[in-house]
Amino acid sequence: MQTVLITGAASGIGRETARIFANAGWQCVLVDNNEQALIQVAQSLPIPTSASAPHVLRTIDLTDAKQISSLPDGMPALDAILNNAGMSDASNMPLVDQSPEQIGRLLALNLAAPAAVVDACCSLLKPGARIVNVASGAGLHAIPWRGAYSPSKAGLIAQTQALAKAHPEWCVTVLCPGFVRTELVDALIQAGRLKPEGALAKIPLGRMAQPDEMAQALYFLASPGAVPLSGQALPVNGGSSVYGGSQPLPPATVSPQPLDLPLQLEICGGDAAPWAGVALASAAGAHYAACLDLSPLQSSPNGLFQAVHAAAVKFEARYTQQAGLTLLLPSEQQGDWQTAGDGAAARMLISTLACEWGSRGLRINALEVPASMEPLALHSLLRYTCGSAAQFLTGQTLVCRSAAVGGAP
Repeated sequence: MQTVLITGAASGIGRETARIFANAGWQCVLVDNNEQALIQVAQSLPIPTSASAPHVLRTIDLTDAKQISSLPDGMPALDAILNNAGMSDASNMPLVDQSPEQIGRLLALNLAAPAAVVDACCSLLKPGARIVNVASGAGLHAIPWRGAYSPSKAGLIAQTQALAKAHPEWCVTVLCPGFVRTELVDALIQAGRLKPEGALAKIPLGRMAQPDEMAQALYFLASPGAVPLSGQALPVNGGSSVYGGSQPLPPATVSPQPLDLPLQLEICGGDAAPWAGVALASAAGAHYAACLDLSPLQSSPNGLFQAVHAAAVKFEARYTQQAGLTLLLPSEQQGDWQTAGDGAAARMLISTLACEWGSRGLRINALEVPASMEPLALHSLLRYTCGSAAQFLTGQTLVCRSAAVGGAP
């Protein structure tokens, strides 16, 4: 049986994540400071397949280092830790008017607690364990009048990357959600501190995410298939982190499809045989349409931009809405300075296309892969990025690494 520790498990993204893991047969260690809500979540979960290993509930204030140090007591060995707990600032006060104590509590939960949880539980981690921290799009772009929220999340992203370097035997990643319709976001909207129309105008996909879309991302990142992304941030934000325009983007013209639709994958631009296992079965009936284009891997020197553009033209001619394009790009190579801009231009082209296509539910992402990487090592990652569970992921170029993580297949 696989076991996952989830902090902030009593509500929002944490609650939905616990349901996905429990339904998949995992034992869940659920951590939150709201005991009653935690009990209600646990009662809604299916019992693990082994009657000797029920879900574990721990009511802990994660701003208290002493309470965190007690976490390992009576705990099972762990395959994954998901540091999901966090808080925003509800005061709407300028930062210079806030006291160190006010800022300190937010930093304690958002930045200090994830490190303390890992330190406390490191002896319980199995070989090849996965650690996932939940930051925010606010860690990529400053959001004023929310106190130290953006600084704390930027710090968590950097902390995650440092942890990955310090412990290469683990797979360490950070999820950066965009606007998700959680209880917290609903409260901000009702308080007038978040205007939905303003938020949607900056999201290429033209909608907010639902908590279960972030839960799907966390479920993937807690799997061995996330190993190529160790040390990286996964911005599942509808493309908001890549949009820099001054004009409001159009709202979504289509509703998202179910997140569990089978994947119908077209593979083009190269030898399809090594990638045939990405889609586990043929998608008869309702399905999510996607294309994996290998052609950029064969692009000539200084020809990556043109290869990406040609792939995009071909894709849009075949798909008008509700589909995803994933491109495989070669790792950036050192060359003459005159050709150094081609790769960056190609990656910005991917982000720009995501902004232009988003309202129709058309997505585009890329994986940058080293020539030495075996295709099989990317199958699980591609299954997620190409599929319906990743419908809020667009405009991103993810850099894959072939370094092995101990214990991971």
